[in-house]
Amino acid sequence: MNYLQALILAIIEGLTEFLPVSSTGHMVIASSIMGIGKDEFVKLFEVAIQLGAILAVVALYWRKFFDFTKWQFYVKLIIAVIPALFFGFLLNDFIDNTLGNPIFIAVVLLVGGIVLLFIDKFFKNPTIHSEKEINYLTALKIGLFQVLAIVFPGLSRSAATIIGGMQQKLTRHAAAEFSFFLAVPTMFAATGYKLLKGYKLLDSENIKLLLFGNVVAFIIAIIAIKSFIGFLSKHGFRIFGWYRIAVGIVILALYFAHVPMVVG
Repeated sequence: MNYLQALILAIIEGLTEFLPVSSTGHMVIASSIMGIGKDEFVKLFEVAIQLGAILAVVALYWRKFFDFTKWQFYVKLIIAVIPALFFGFLLNDFIDNTLGNPIFIAVVLLVGGIVLLFIDKFFKNPTIHSEKEINYLTALKIGLFQVLAIVFPGLSRSAATIIGGMQQKLTRHAAAEFSFFLAVPTMFAATGYKLLKGYKLLDSENIKLLLFGNVVAFIIAIIAIKSFIGFLSKHGFRIFGWYRIAVGIVILALYFAHVPMVVG
């Protein structure tokens, strides 16, 4: 991997991590197209640069994360992240295998896109407008939705948790924000686990690439988060649904056209 490839992957991570379009799917396809998808360090890089995106959330919502008088907030995040930690560890090999399957990712993108086309009609009359109104049971249920993104790579962690939040009567704005908050412990755990498993790959040059990627992901994620909240509140999910469908169709078309970079 060179710095241009690291830049491209980091931009994709920053743009897509908090959007309901699957950052993992986008990075896997991008790395395959660039011919580096099977490299073990690239697989580590794609997970580890999530740290930059995590820090973007903490930077934007620092008052929330560092108000230690509101201990209930931390309890909700702990409760919500437990299912993902459990199933993520249990299904680690399955996840690694499906990440290399473009057909699987494309189908999940398509199905998730169709769901997003209608989600605003499915969940009407929300009653929960902020994190303070979320109780512990609701937090756990949203956390269970997050497991779907683990079982079905390409679904999008953001999409799963936002849909879970809206199913639990959260407004679009509240569901998106709680999805951001929940990303912090979830992605921190995933990044830490991946780094522990792949620490032997971290020579001086690869460490520089990781630092570079995280800085880029951090900057782009800040822009993406700010833009997404405003757009979502006004326009809903339809455009993301159509986008996912388009990406899924393109991946399938490239695969069945036997494009080597996609077929692998």
